[in-house]
Amino acid sequence: MRRSLLVIGIVLPLLAACHHGRVAPVPDPVAELAKARAEFRGGDYEGALTTFRRLTYELGPTEAGMADVRFHLAECYFQTGDRVEAAHEFRQVADQYPTSDFAPLALLRAGDANVRLWKDPELDPSYGETALATYQELVGRYPGTSAAARAQLHAQQLKEWFSQKTYKNGMFYFKRRAFDSGIIYFKDVIANYPGTERVPDALMRLVESYHIIGYTDELKETCAHLRRFFPQTPGLDKSCPADSSAATPS
Repeated sequence: MRRSLLVIGIVLPLLAACHHGRVAPVPDPVAELAKARAEFRGGDYEGALTTFRRLTYELGPTEAGMADVRFHLAECYFQTGDRVEAAHEFRQVADQYPTSDFAPLALLRAGDANVRLWKDPELDPSYGETALATYQELVGRYPGTSAAARAQLHAQQLKEWFSQKTYKNGMFYFKRRAFDSGIIYFKDVIANYPGTERVPDALMRLVESYHIIGYTDELKETCAHLRRFFPQTPGLDKSCPADSSAATPS
């Protein structure tokens, strides 16, 4: 009996000690955020991703620093190659914390993530279109910011590509003498991608198409537009002489 009591007296304290050892300390969000930032700066994006994700549960959605946490969580997704999740998280930062300093940059990075997802632009332009719309939204929502200035450059690059692609589609029909179909694409270049390099070319192809199919009024109007806005276009004097009704394709 005495031996049993002795064993119980030894085991119970050990069990108590083990029990207390299993109690996890309450996380300190400030320390966790410092850890996550250090991991991120050190290039340990996987480790930072885990810590930032944990912080999204430990901090309330309205607490100071949550925009910071969510933005860097999105950046970790981006850096580790999960561009779909990155685009989603960046969008959430911009929409849920629109007055934070992170909102403009989050929209910029959302656009960047969609550009990186654009693996087959010739067949599926949807990611490129989303990126362009996001960059344009950024310029509209946060004009004058450095993020908006960068977005304008990215947007112009995308517009140039879309303009080129649309022009090529028009030329596909133009070369096959399906002029009405080609005209649709050339007009699309002019209307949707103003300021791109292909606009004068698209106008010249319209001139040639109108001349061939006998659209006299449209020919005169397009020649007048070219002379006013693109007077240095090669072949303009031949395709659009003073009497545009007599214009001949270059």
